[in-house]
Amino acid sequence: MSKEDTIPHEKLRVLIADDVQATRRSTRLMLAEHPMVEVVAIARDGEEAVKLARKHMPDIAIMDINMPKMDGLSAIQAMAEFHPSIANIIISSEKDEKTLRDAMTIGAREYLLKPFTIEEIIMAVNRVSKIVLENRKRLASDDQARKDREKYLKQLAHEYAKTRRVDNEALEVFEKLATNPKCELHWLMNLALIYLIRRKWGQLKNLAARLEKQTRNPISPNQKL
Repeated sequence: MSKEDTIPHEKLRVLIADDVQATRRSTRLMLAEHPMVEVVAIARDGEEAVKLARKHMPDIAIMDINMPKMDGLSAIQAMAEFHPSIANIIISSEKDEKTLRDAMTIGAREYLLKPFTIEEIIMAVNRVSKIVLENRKRLASDDQARKDREKYLKQLAHEYAKTRRVDNEALEVFEKLATNPKCELHWLMNLALIYLIRRKWGQLKNLAARLEKQTRNPISPNQKL
């Protein structure tokens, strides 16, 4: 195995789905040789694969095509609805060009024919891991940008609350903060005051219902915002 085949980073969380026990077992044993892979779930059919993917949110799904209850392609489509960044590897005993095209169309990144070797599965995992890493970097960047934006909005909100501004700019800032489901109570109270002063009764009514719910079930100080 070349140095390029070994990718040092946080472990890849993998789900395996196949209706054949021997294939599930051999695939897991092969992946055990990859130091950066952690098998977090094993499914016997497509329906179970979707349920386990929702529970564990793996980075990679290794999916057989022909499975009971739900086939692999349908399972991939179902998982994409709640976990669009998952990278899929199809494994199949059938060399069917149409199935290959269908798999790639719905988001599969690799297609391995059974029986595959340990080198083949590890190289396939390493190739899709580059996609996983790119997604992680993008999500981390998006999260940092969100945090920076919220920090800036809070600085503005602090100044606007201090000077009791209720103009359009202040309204926009407080409304942007309120889009966070875990927005701090005092920012919501400031927004409610602006709605009251500006007689925005519909918005005030909706916000009042949110405030009532939040004061009944306050966010724990230890809860991550």
